[in-house]
Amino acid sequence: MTPREVVIAALSHRETPVVPFQVGYTAQEYQKMLAYTGNQDFAAIGSRYLHGFSYDGYPTACPDRAEHFVDDYGVIWNRSGADKDIGVVDTPTIPEPDLSLFREPCVDEDRIRRDCEHVIRTRGDRFTHAGIGFSLFERLWSYVGMENALVYMLTDKEFVHGLLDRICAYNLKIIDIMNEYPFDGMYFGDDWGKQRGMIMGAPLWREFIKPRLQKMYAHASRNGKFIIQHSCGDIHEVLEDLIEIGLDCYQTFQPEIYDMAAVKEQVGDRLSFWGGISTQAALPNKSPDEIRKIVRDTLRIMKKGGGFIVGPTHAIPQDVPPENVLAMLDEFLHQNCEV
Repeated sequence: MTPREVVIAALSHRETPVVPFQVGYTAQEYQKMLAYTGNQDFAAIGSRYLHGFSYDGYPTACPDRAEHFVDDYGVIWNRSGADKDIGVVDTPTIPEPDLSLFREPCVDEDRIRRDCEHVIRTRGDRFTHAGIGFSLFERLWSYVGMENALVYMLTDKEFVHGLLDRICAYNLKIIDIMNEYPFDGMYFGDDWGKQRGMIMGAPLWREFIKPRLQKMYAHASRNGKFIIQHSCGDIHEVLEDLIEIGLDCYQTFQPEIYDMAAVKEQVGDRLSFWGGISTQAALPNKSPDEIRKIVRDTLRIMKKGGGFIVGPTHAIPQDVPPENVLAMLDEFLHQNCEV
């Protein structure tokens, strides 16, 4: 089987000889791994099965402000702190619940097409995907601020519905462009979870996020594309909702949050999972031998019946020792687990 065929089989809930895997890195960790290994082989291993890109608004450097970046939405991100990859919103671009302050961003169609064409041109025999990061809730709070977003969901519902409608309409334009290319899957990023429970709670998620997400899934799943959703944190309350509206694969599956065996038993025949190796607890803190055991145990739990892509639960952060990354990659390459 080719890597693409292995991923498609896994997402179709068919058990495969090996479990497909994927590993991404923050910029700081990538440089640390490069210095440690002296070559880029580790990166090639991590992208053996899947290949894609996610549109995130294309932040570009602010010429007059060091470590500040402005994206297509007009949001300025400050990366002068600890988070050098995303940063924090410098100042909300919509400082009060007034839709007249919204300015629809211009779709950078040429650049999106270049990214799509690059993925297709360099795909080889891998599973390909395109996607949209910060797709709904995260885009809402990047416009107005996190605290305001949550307050407005209670005090200014009409404003929130109106802003999310505009965000969704913009996303559909991006999806229309991506749909012109033969991707195997479409990926959406939008964090809804805390360590325990959802940031806005399940009822508000169902009111504000679910209907727009359903539109996006329906739009993106044309031509048989698999739908993949990223959300950090605990979203167990809405897994059935996500299955209902057409989700195929949930990423990221955090073992410090979920009882993996129990969730696999409950919905594993209807929903695939991507993740399982903790970047929060295990990878920064365990020994290489312990990491190897964690990988083997995770595969033993999740391999049965397919429906699993193994990998770290987030792009690997800079506090992870290179030895642990290499131990994990070696276990991915030489899988030895009994179902």
